Parts: sequence; structure tokens; C-alpha cells
Amino acid sequence: MKPILAIVGRPNVGKSTLFNKIAGKRLAIVENTPGVTRDRLYAEAEWLRYKFTIIDTGGLDPESDDVLIKRVMAQAELAMDVADVVLLVTDGKTGPIEADTDVANMLRKTKKPVLVCANKIDDMISGLPDAYEFYKLGLGEPIPVSAAQGLGIGDLLDEIVKFFPDPKDDESDEDDTIRVAVIGKPNVGKSTLINKILGEERLIVSDVPGTTRDAVDSQFEKDGQRYIFIDTAGLRKKGRVKENVERYSAVRSMSAVARADVCLMLIDANDGISEQDSKIAGMAHEKGRAFVVVVNKWDSIEKDDKTINKYMRDIDNELSFMSYAPKLFISAKTGLRINKLFELIVMAHLNHNTRISTGVLNEVLTEATAVTQPPSDKGRQLKIYYTTQVSVKPPTFVLFVNDSRLMHFSYQRYIENQFREAFGFVGTPIRFVIRNRKKQEGP
Repeated sequence: MKPILAIVGRPNVGKSTLFNKIAGKRLAIVENTPGVTRDRLYAEAEWLRYKFTIIDTGGLDPESDDVLIKRVMAQAELAMDVADVVLLVTDGKTGPIEADTDVANMLRKTKKPVLVCANKIDDMISGLPDAYEFYKLGLGEPIPVSAAQGLGIGDLLDEIVKFFPDPKDDESDEDDTIRVAVIGKPNVGKSTLINKILGEERLIVSDVPGTTRDAVDSQFEKDGQRYIFIDTAGLRKKGRVKENVERYSAVRSMSAVARADVCLMLIDANDGISEQDSKIAGMAHEKGRAFVVVVNKWDSIEKDDKTINKYMRDIDNELSFMSYAPKLFISAKTGLRINKLFELIVMAHLNHNTRISTGVLNEVLTEATAVTQPPSDKGRQLKIYYTTQVSVKPPTFVLFVNDSRLMHFSYQRYIENQFREAFGFVGTPIRFVIRNRKKQEGP
């Protein structure tokens, strides 16, 4: 396991800005509004020879009576429990205040190495006396930085990696982890599902739509297979995305889909599938991700022997472009069929990575074209000379033809259906590239 650095501190001291600077990407939402980062957010970082994981946490306010703030505190404490090093970020402009002292006292109890970072020191000469005010916290020498300007970051990282074990030169970078993005509208139970899987309250769960704003990564292992579950912010219709925070969240969700291997789209059984669900699914389909449709809260509706068939038909109608996606009816709250969910994730992932030999592909293609002749137009008939698979994730095939203009979408769909019947490909889209080629230039 890579060393873990947890970034903590009271609200609005610049933790997320520093997190983004160390990660080298704009991963955490940065906003002047205190309390924007609510869940833990993970990213991979590298400094010198050291590769490590950083965790951004919500602002700590030990004296607050606010229920959500208390839950943020619980998440930050979980992050500190798993961390090898804790970085306490403070505001060098305001100087140490009582809340900083409260957080420092809490950190002392962790028995973990703690570094104090005095942020917002925009002048490394005149600002040093402000930074040294944080000696009062009793956690050692404060390190002055300006996360916004990128000042002092190298010196800070030099101090952080001193607490990490020496990296092994022969360490393998091979990774067989399945990355699973949990997507869907707000308040359909995405965080509840991941919490059920993880067996701990890793993500904040609230009845208020939009509680999860960042895309949050949670690591998990089952039956020897490693997973990373990405809990994405609930996507809203564009007309309702008014705040900067929500706009960033929508972008973050799209990014989460792009880096996932498998997408689980949650649908609320009480609401049924909607046009917005179709748009969210379409986004994953266009990205070529493996896909599973998950109807959640199945325990909360009245059912008879026709209910499940009705839901199946509704999903097929709204998601007609992705009939390959398996469907599962679960309850994240009770754990109903959660084990079955892993079977579908693994199956979709395997199919997403399936590679078929050229010889076998062309046997299926020859039989398909013999059963149903290719279309013709103005006396010219489409001829498909051969096919070969050029990539996976998703499986992609090149069809070499005499004239690509003669390939009608309905015949391409026919070829796709024949490939699916022969090879399965359940849970994954497949792609076709139509390329002109003269017959004598065949393989």
C-alpha cells in the first residue's frame, strides 16, 4: 500500500487548494464558501521517488453543534485513522485561533506524525513571523506556504516524505483493480450503497439531495479482487445547476465516468426511470464504459408478479440504445442482492476487456452475411471482406468493406447483434469502424 497523507484543518483555510496543488490536478472543489468539501477525497501524488495517496477532508469544527459538521468530523477522523502522516493546514493571515487549538489537541490523540502548514503566506520573507505564530499549537515548526501561488510546496513535501518508508525499487505498477463509478440523479442512494458495501459509514449519507459534491474514491477488496468505488455527485438538469459548486460537481461526475471501468447507474424504484436517467446513461455509453443498471430501494415499493416485468420494459424503452446492460433490483439499505451486484460488475468488466481472434470473428461474420445479405443501393451491393478487433475497453472492430457509404446503420446493428449472440459482451458496448478496402488488399 502507498503511504497516505491526510490533509485536515478548520473550514476555509485552503485545504482543497493545497490538495489540488500537490495532486497536480484540479480534483477538489475550491470555493470561498466554508464547508464546501464535505467528504474525503482521494488522489495519487508523487514527489521525488515517493508515490503516495492524499486525502482531502471537510473542515473540522470540534465545538459545532451542526449535525452535518459533526458528520464531517467523523469522516475526517476516519481519514486520520488510516493516514501515515497528518498535515494540519492553518490560515497564516488570521493567525492561530481557538478552533486551531481544538483541532491540534484532537490530532495529538492520534499518535500519528503531524506537520503544521501555515497557508496563505504570500511573502516568504515578511510573512514568516505570521507563520511562526503557530508554534503555539505545540506541534513543532510550522511550514509556511502559499497554496494559491504555489510557494513553499516543495519544502513542505520534502518534510512530508521524511515520514514515508523508502520506496522499493522493484515495486510493480501493475494494477488489476476494477474502478466502479456509481452514477445517477441526486438522492437515489449512491452513498448508501457504497457504505453498505464497505461495511462502515465511509461516505456522508443525508436525505438532502446533493450532499455528495465531490467524486469520492473508496478502496475495497472481495474474494481477492480489488475495487475502487467512485461515489459521484448526483447530476442535475442543466437548468438547475446554478451554483459554481454544482457546476464543478457535474464536471467531476463526467470525469469519474471517464476514469471508471464499470458504471453502476442507480435508479430510485419509487420514481422509476426518467429522461434524466437516460441522459446520464447516454454519457457513460458515449464514453464506452461497461454498464450495469441498478434499481435501488426495491424494498420500499409494493410489488406483485407483474411489477418487475413492468420495470424491465420501462428501462428497455428509455435505454433502448444500451440493451446490453444487465439489470439488478436491490436495496442498498437492507443489502438485498448486493452480492449479486459483484457478479455483474466482474462479468461486465471481463466482457469490456474481451478480445476475440480474427479467425473466429470472420467465421461469425461469414455466417451472418450468408444468412442476411448486405444492403445495396442503386445497383451496388455492400461487400464486407473481413473484420478484426483493434482494441478493448470497449471491444472495437474494424469492418473492411468495398464502400463505407453502403453500410446502413440497421445492417451494422444486425452485425452487432450477431457478435453479441456469438460472444456475449453482456454489460459492455461494442464499437465498429467501417473502412474502405479493395478486395485484393484483403488479409
